[in-house]
Amino acid sequence: MSGAVLVAVAAAVGNLLQGWDNATIAGAVLYIKREYHLESEPTIEGLIVAMSLIGATLITTCSGPISDWLGRRYLLIISAVLYFVSGLVMLWSPNVYVLLLARLFDGFGIGLAVTLVPVYISETAPPEIRGLLNTLPQFTGSGGMFLSYCMVFGMSLKDSPNWRMMLGVLSIPSLIYFGLTMFFLPESPRWLVSKGRMLEAKEVLQRLRGREDVSGEMALLVEGLGVGVETSLEEYIIGPANDVTDDHDISDEKDQIKLYGPEEGLSWVARPVARGSTLGLGSRHGSVASQAAALVDPVVSLFGSIHEKFPETGSMLFPHFSSMFSVGGNQPRNEEWDEESLPRDGEEYVSDAGGNDSDDNIRSPLISRQTTSIPDGNGSLLSLKHGSSMQGNAGQSMGIGGGWQLAWEWTERKDEDGNKEGGFKRIYLHQDGVPGSRRGSLVSLPGGDAPADGDVIQASALVSQPALYSKELMKQHPIGPAMVHPAETAVQGPSWRELFEPGVKHALVVGVGIQLLQQFSGINGVLYYTPQILEQAGVGVLLSNMGISSASASLLISAITTLLMLPCIAVAMRLMDTSGRRSLLLHTIPVLIVALVILVLGSVVHMGNVVHAAISTFSVVVYFCCFVMGFGPIPNILCAEIFPTRVRGLCIAICALTFWIGDIIVTYSLPVMLKSVGLAGVFGIYAVVCLISLVFVFLKVPETKGMPLEVISEFFSVGAKQVADTKNVSI
Repeated sequence: MSGAVLVAVAAAVGNLLQGWDNATIAGAVLYIKREYHLESEPTIEGLIVAMSLIGATLITTCSGPISDWLGRRYLLIISAVLYFVSGLVMLWSPNVYVLLLARLFDGFGIGLAVTLVPVYISETAPPEIRGLLNTLPQFTGSGGMFLSYCMVFGMSLKDSPNWRMMLGVLSIPSLIYFGLTMFFLPESPRWLVSKGRMLEAKEVLQRLRGREDVSGEMALLVEGLGVGVETSLEEYIIGPANDVTDDHDISDEKDQIKLYGPEEGLSWVARPVARGSTLGLGSRHGSVASQAAALVDPVVSLFGSIHEKFPETGSMLFPHFSSMFSVGGNQPRNEEWDEESLPRDGEEYVSDAGGNDSDDNIRSPLISRQTTSIPDGNGSLLSLKHGSSMQGNAGQSMGIGGGWQLAWEWTERKDEDGNKEGGFKRIYLHQDGVPGSRRGSLVSLPGGDAPADGDVIQASALVSQPALYSKELMKQHPIGPAMVHPAETAVQGPSWRELFEPGVKHALVVGVGIQLLQQFSGINGVLYYTPQILEQAGVGVLLSNMGISSASASLLISAITTLLMLPCIAVAMRLMDTSGRRSLLLHTIPVLIVALVILVLGSVVHMGNVVHAAISTFSVVVYFCCFVMGFGPIPNILCAEIFPTRVRGLCIAICALTFWIGDIIVTYSLPVMLKSVGLAGVFGIYAVVCLISLVFVFLKVPETKGMPLEVISEFFSVGAKQVADTKNVSI
């Protein structure tokens, strides 16, 4: 996984520049006010700081669709260029108007980086360490703040501090970022698959994962092109098919699937425990109605039941299984059949391209490295096999991360006229944390009980419609089971209509809500104005004996504060994929509330200057350190995880737009609020918002640790369906 780690570190440099800029403007604005005489004009002062936020907001409105069109990597390159240009213009800045223009360009760069870096990392990182890697932007952002505060503090010790130099230095690290994005970062494999560029996606995945076999994840990325619909939760009992022979076709048994292993003679049988269950895992923890009565969102309860049921480290379902899950009979395993040599009625599928093995000429991007033969309506066999972009070691190719595996099932039924029609079902499988019982299993396996030396495995499954097989595609491909090339699906592009799918809409409520509450908890307002807040709190008293001015003292303590934040972020990185996102939020937000209440009391209760300065400084440090462990990185992490691939750009743009609008309101209003209600009033408002945030997280935010992005989207679809069913029942 070293490839994914290095790529995440390189991408996170964009957030280092954001942190650098935040700290620089926080220090430089002290001297900008003096040169332009803005002490009596807090509106202009707020506009200088907020102009970058306005730029970020403007670029964010179109960054999602543009990233879906051009790719994540190209927009990160543009972000680096904008950082560089804005640094040069700020270095020049002959007047306040040019400075405002430079801050606008700077905001464009910040908006692209902050919006797309979490998406890029989420789309390239393995599920097991996705939380850790997606906390890197918070770490590098705080590191950039520390370096910048040190630089600004050093410059502030001069007789005539040069704020233009403070801001212009940004151009130097932006050149490094440009080099990394231009020559080191690959394009997101999920974006490449969405454009049908399968071979490029395979090469990127091999580089990121450090292995040749990426067949399972390639298939997963193809499935991610679809927005989850008609998803149900089921449970399977899986065990050895000891007595299944050539004259005993497992497909003759109702609701049973045969799973082939890579070793000669190895095969397993899966049978659903409850076909088509709409409650599935959640039923073990109370009905949906009872959960709704408890006010906790059913989606939260559903995700919680998953993590209670599965081991934290995840488990591989039969790690030596073949990549093939077949239900179409006992065709020879490991035999590469030639697609053109098989008899079929009618012409080839539209999706079957020519013989060249290229990005736009993959034969059929289908479900298995091995051949799966299924009967069509006329009784002939149709062979489905991967092009070379999905080939690999079949033994482990269907593992998709987090202990999940991907399979397909072919089912047939008769229509009203008595004609047979069939279709695929996509199945995400995960072994339950508690092994199934020996011999006395809940469902007896065909061919006899499980052997005494082996356990029957109980697995949970998400069953839904595959991305490349649907009723709409059937109309385009009337011959046989319509499976199309991903490029044909990509041509359709994202649709605003898909934002109103129940699962997507539910995820948007979570994403928009947590982004808005994060901003109104006051972090960026406090961040931009930390030196002034500490100066107003009397922090200069602490360092007056050293001959350091009040302004320099506030910058020094700001630097120390950001330095203390780094080990806290490191702890959060360690816990993000073990304790989880939701748990970190529920444990750190109460500390934020306590810190803000202490700041309020410190401002209201009269005490000595030294005591007041010490309490204020300690509370600000605690506030920052706890914030960067939870409420800082997690909203962006969640928003990059909970949306389907096809609409991720649009949804991220909506969430990021909410982020920047909230940021502008808080940042622009803070100088005015400091003059009107004072520090006590400001921190009191922030404390109330943090309390509301704690309630929102408890009721609405699910746990997503260790789950593939596509599986998370499926669970949101299931949870939203449960909510709708509950409302219908209550009505």
